[in-house]
Amino acid sequence: MSTPVNLAKGQQISLSKTDGTSLSSVRMGLGWQAAPRKGFLARLTGGGEIDLDASAVLFAEGRPVDVVFFQHLVSDDGSVRHTGDNLVGGAGYGGDDEAILVDLARVPAHVDQIVFTVNSFTGQTFAEVQNAFCRLIDEATGQELARYTLTGGGGHTAQVMAKVHRTGPGWQMRAIGAPASGRTFQDLLPAIAEHL
Repeated sequence: MSTPVNLAKGQQISLSKTDGTSLSSVRMGLGWQAAPRKGFLARLTGGGEIDLDASAVLFAEGRPVDVVFFQHLVSDDGSVRHTGDNLVGGAGYGGDDEAILVDLARVPAHVDQIVFTVNSFTGQTFAEVQNAFCRLIDEATGQELARYTLTGGGGHTAQVMAKVHRTGPGWQMRAIGAPASGRTFQDLLPAIAEHL
């Protein structure tokens, strides 16, 4: 079992196996914890729960044609599936708080890109989140292929995480890691457009 690639912003990896065959199904996992609050603010507001949401926007020739998120858990064609909304996080270093499964073989031929985003539905900035990551897993074997760490906190409330896109007969993944602002995937469409 090979070690996962820790992706840097903009880095691209091919989604093919070492034996030359293509991946058939991948899972994009998202995990996070609320950063501990200190001092007066912590006593005033309590522990602080943060609701991060993972979304996958399906594109055909630069146009959004479907989306999978907490209010639409399965794409219209059934190839992309969200495992369900987690309102508080908590996995941090461990497993995924939210996950989106993509059956690459079933993605309709006209869909050429799937962009994964994360946004703070409750409006907290990433400065209030710790141990946040997204990772790509080979769903057939459970092997982690790539991991992107949400570093640096900052004053933004969303991030365009990564995308998978068709390249000839197969797929590639590109880590994007671009900060954005918005509570829902709709708010992020202008930011996503820069990476198509």
